[in-house]
Amino acid sequence: MTTDDATLESTVRAEIADAERSDRPIRRLLRRVRVWLGGHPRLEHGYRIAVGMFGGTLALVGLVLVPLPGPGWLVVFLGLAVLGTEFHWARRVAGWLKRQLDRFWTWWRARRARRRAQQKPTTVG
Repeated sequence: MTTDDATLESTVRAEIADAERSDRPIRRLLRRVRVWLGGHPRLEHGYRIAVGMFGGTLALVGLVLVPLPGPGWLVVFLGLAVLGTEFHWARRVAGWLKRQLDRFWTWWRARRARRRAQQKPTTVG
């Protein structure tokens, strides 16, 4: 991995960590809405059903898009993020999936580096 790749990767990781902070304004707003919904059981039930259907649809569409060129994994993670707002199991699955993808990309980069090292350029003299 080049230094530019490492810098970009560390920048992206820092931005993700910053965006996931719980004191962000959007998170405070969503917590207030969630507390309000807690006082209205019928609305809360309908909200959970809507979140489940919307997030599940996004995740399934993302899985269909994975083998195709485009944002397949991004859509899967978006669907899991939507589901994770209401369902703890979705947060756990998203975390596990992120760890697995991180392991895969680490393995992939190491594999590419080993292949490059094995394919030393031949000198013509």
